[in-house]
Amino acid sequence: MGTMQSCDLEGFRVVHPLDDAAEAKCETEGLAPMAMTTSVRLSLMTLRGYLILMSVVLLWRVLEMAGLVPWR
Repeated sequence: MGTMQSCDLEGFRVVHPLDDAAEAKCETEGLAPMAMTTSVRLSLMTLRGYLILMSVVLLWRVLEMAGLVPWR
């Protein structure tokens, strides 16, 4: 059987996030739009289309389960 080892916790200090000093926030004013390559733009458009399609599928399923789709 293993022996229990004592841990020296005297060196650690815990600071609650509400008591901690506030960090500086980044300013976004005056930033220009990011330059994107064609492949990045295509990937983001594909992701947007996928998310829209999945949202429609979820909405359809919820309406179907609620009995609001009369033609099934």
